[in-house]
Amino acid sequence: MSELFEAVDALVASRAPLPSAEERKRLRQAHGLTLDDVAGALKVRRATVSGWESVRKPVEPRGPEREAYARLLNKLAELYPAPAAVPAAMSAVLTAEPAPSERTLPTEPASEPVLTPEPENTTRATASTPSTPATPATPAGQAARRPARTAGSTPPSHRPGVRRTAPPGRPADGTDPRFENGPLAVVDVEDGQVLAYCTGGLVLDVPAKNIPALVEWTLNEARLGQPRLSGPGKDADPLLVLTEAALKRYGLPVALTDEERLAGRIPEGHKVVKQLTRADWKLTKRGFGPWARIYRPAQGSERTCVQLCIPSWHALDTRHWGAAAQLPPADLARVLSVYASRVMTPRGSTAVTGLELMTALHPPTRASEPDAEGKRHSEHNPGSLGKDPVDCAPCEAPDGHPLLADLPRFHVRGPGEKLFEEAYDWARPLTDAECTRRYLVGIDVNMAFAAGANGLIVGLGAPTHVKRPVFDPKLPGAWLVDLSHVDLSRVKAGKDTWVELDAGLLPSPFTPNGDRPQGPAWYATPTVAYAVELGYDVRPIEAYVRYENGRYLDGWYNRLRDAYLATMADLGVRADMEPADFLAAMDGYREHDPQLATVVSAIKATVKGGLGKLRERPRGEGWRPGEPWRALSRPTWRPDIRAAVISRTRINLHRKMVKHAAFTGQYPVSILSDCVVYAADGTSPLDFLPYRDGKPLPGGFKLGINPGLVKHEGTQTVLWGEEVRDRFDAPELNLARYIKDGTVTDTDNGE
Repeated sequence: MSELFEAVDALVASRAPLPSAEERKRLRQAHGLTLDDVAGALKVRRATVSGWESVRKPVEPRGPEREAYARLLNKLAELYPAPAAVPAAMSAVLTAEPAPSERTLPTEPASEPVLTPEPENTTRATASTPSTPATPATPAGQAARRPARTAGSTPPSHRPGVRRTAPPGRPADGTDPRFENGPLAVVDVEDGQVLAYCTGGLVLDVPAKNIPALVEWTLNEARLGQPRLSGPGKDADPLLVLTEAALKRYGLPVALTDEERLAGRIPEGHKVVKQLTRADWKLTKRGFGPWARIYRPAQGSERTCVQLCIPSWHALDTRHWGAAAQLPPADLARVLSVYASRVMTPRGSTAVTGLELMTALHPPTRASEPDAEGKRHSEHNPGSLGKDPVDCAPCEAPDGHPLLADLPRFHVRGPGEKLFEEAYDWARPLTDAECTRRYLVGIDVNMAFAAGANGLIVGLGAPTHVKRPVFDPKLPGAWLVDLSHVDLSRVKAGKDTWVELDAGLLPSPFTPNGDRPQGPAWYATPTVAYAVELGYDVRPIEAYVRYENGRYLDGWYNRLRDAYLATMADLGVRADMEPADFLAAMDGYREHDPQLATVVSAIKATVKGGLGKLRERPRGEGWRPGEPWRALSRPTWRPDIRAAVISRTRINLHRKMVKHAAFTGQYPVSILSDCVVYAADGTSPLDFLPYRDGKPLPGGFKLGINPGLVKHEGTQTVLWGEEVRDRFDAPELNLARYIKDGTVTDTDNGE
């Protein structure tokens, strides 16, 4: 009989009408369930449940999933009946006074409905008003909150200062009231109403009619921004992302012309720029471009600045942000907010943000102790790079630097004149034994350059020139030393242990192309220290060392590592997985949540881009060789730090390859930056990595998501590799460049 009852229940559920998308979400949230909780229970994807709750384009469940979903909603509806509607007469009293300055914003009354955005993406904040709502006025300075509404309904008229309720789940404490609505907002126009999509699905009504008013609203009412990352630092300025609809509303072009794109800004005579000027707002030197900064000079410690991001002006590079610029406003707000909360509020490209993160974690100055009169003064912040730039050593200077202005015009500096620490780009022909194997398997080091920065001692001050120095592995700098005597066929593997290797199958650790050095050359400290580790004496001829030093990048590494691991965990890839489970989780992890996968790409680009900015080259500006360029005026223009990180990353990789070769007799076929290709009999890294009882080779390659560990990059056949090399008549074509998907175009010739 029970089976008959269950069949009847299922039949009824399969035909029963489901509540609206808003009600589905309300019920789920009321019980404290996440999208992942429901998806796991119903054995569907997270995106499927999100589609069932989508306000704009709700998707109706079908089949057995519908029956189970209907049963779940019915149970939740019994526990959490729909609240009564707010009486119309109550809306007249929900008004507020004009906003005072952000530093005097009062706290919210305990009796007021709490604004609580959920962690999942939404397209509209859901109205959740209690049956007997309190009716105090909204605190001064509070922006209007737009409640959820169904598609096609008439938008409510804007009432400045009106407080609307948002979904439950907002933390009751621990949130800075100045920035309670998150670090940023995506500004869009829908049904004639300007809306600001914030963190957690919260949507604010925007009353501003022009850009100056939008800036004023952001600073005085929106409560956007982010607390400082370091005690002596500064709070992050609020970020507004303008959609194409918002650009049209505020009189800005949807796309830049070719001339404007080359200039990186709209003309100074544009009407919007004139509006800002009349309102006493200023723009930074880069003008009104894809990442515009609008400000007034600071008054004491009070900052008055808003940053704009304009995706349709190519503010979000597709190489790092994928198709984020084409996402709906709520989804774009989610992507950028996750990045902002885990890394920092974007300050420009991922490269710019990576560099700004270093400064945010180590501000150049701090407040001194009170003097005799009780006043504090600005002083150098120990452990930072300071507020003034320092000159690099001549060997660290890139071509065209003012330090090299006296060199002959067409002089080409060799290894004895120029520090050349770069990532690997090396390959060799396959041996006969490797040709008998079936596959080429690529492994890639996770966050390799971030791992290279971890714990690295770098210079903080100016270099000191030393003749005939004694090498000190703890002293950062550039060393002119001859390492041509280091023989990789016999290297030290322990205190009194030496191992024999086939040096012809290994790249040199001292050069990016893997060639053995031919004489004295400039190297960063980690490279010279590795020669000592391998068991060989080093006698530097001269050096530029930095006696003022420290682990400047540790906080930067920790912040980006945590951001990367947290986002990968959200995608189902955890740090505690077994090797086989890890490989399975990495296979298709991007499809689990494409938006979070975009955040992962942006985090990795922040690492590489930030390090690249340490040696930024001229970018037009009418520059000529021998003249200074804009980046040289930054304290963070530090080519020595970049060189040290790359040196350590390359050495870390070589150390693992030596350990692997000594234990297994297997040697890499090609290397490109942090990707290494080996010949193997199977398609998986587990087919050649020496795991025993689930444990990796100590000091060798280890599968895992942590920075410095490796993942599967791609697998191709040995026949594919030989065919590609034959096509270009290049026996040493770097196959690591194409191992991921095997795609090689006719324009790729390995040069």
